[in-house]
Amino acid sequence: MNETELLFTEVLNCDRASLYLNRQKILDKNISSKVSQVLKRRICGEPIQYILGKCEFMGLEFIVNKDVFIPRPETEMLVETALKYVSQCPSHQRPSYSALVHKCRSAQVNGVKILDIGTGSGCIAVSLAKFLPEAEIFATDISGPALKVARKNAGLNNVDERIKFFQSDLFAGFRRRRISLRLMRVGGFAGYDIIVSNPPYIPKAEIGKLAAEIQYEPVSALSGGGDGLDFYRRIIRESPGFLKKGGFLILEMGFGQCENIKEIFKLCKKLEVKEVIKDYNNIDRILVTRVV
Repeated sequence: MNETELLFTEVLNCDRASLYLNRQKILDKNISSKVSQVLKRRICGEPIQYILGKCEFMGLEFIVNKDVFIPRPETEMLVETALKYVSQCPSHQRPSYSALVHKCRSAQVNGVKILDIGTGSGCIAVSLAKFLPEAEIFATDISGPALKVARKNAGLNNVDERIKFFQSDLFAGFRRRRISLRLMRVGGFAGYDIIVSNPPYIPKAEIGKLAAEIQYEPVSALSGGGDGLDFYRRIIRESPGFLKKGGFLILEMGFGQCENIKEIFKLCKKLEVKEVIKDYNNIDRILVTRVV
């Protein structure tokens, strides 16, 4: 369906065929008013996902509102990459049966622990929990309202009992709780096999120049500081202390940022770059690194 059909079928609560079969039907005042409001919102540039209150990601449905960043198709590659590397994790105990992740085949994995930093809508953590039913999934976000949406999405996709959500500014929450690294390992907050993140990466000065639709999304999910790399510096610096030896840090990145992010990794020296994956537009999009 095109965008107009999607909006009308949602507002009128009908399928596409009914939309055309009943095109002569006169709408009552309340429905007409609702249609008018929806069209005005879209004309003003509000993303269709916010208007509908939902979107699709990895073949799953997710609730979205203005508290969370709208999941993008490129981020599906981040999930697919994490699934691909599960078989190489330190805790992996038996072969993965997931030959084609994008075709929604479950992987059989025991004991693998994955942390999603900056979970937002929960699309990454929920998708991983759905496709890795035997893995342990953890997810953090600095935003309480975003975590509320993420928990709803976990329930919507029947994985709410399999994901541990907690509020934290990247890894700062661990330090605020004054838990030693040893205690964190016992409590399940360290010793991860994989850490994944799609951090904010737009340079602060560029935010106001973005398309009108993007202006509706939370600034905290967009702004990556002066050069767009602030969150990468923090994540790269601190991740080795939370990963097992041989564990993976997998990051999504923006256009033209790959080489600068690689330079940050060189300063870390505890992580080595294993692979750079391009998106469908031939842009470097996913960076895979491993603890040495």
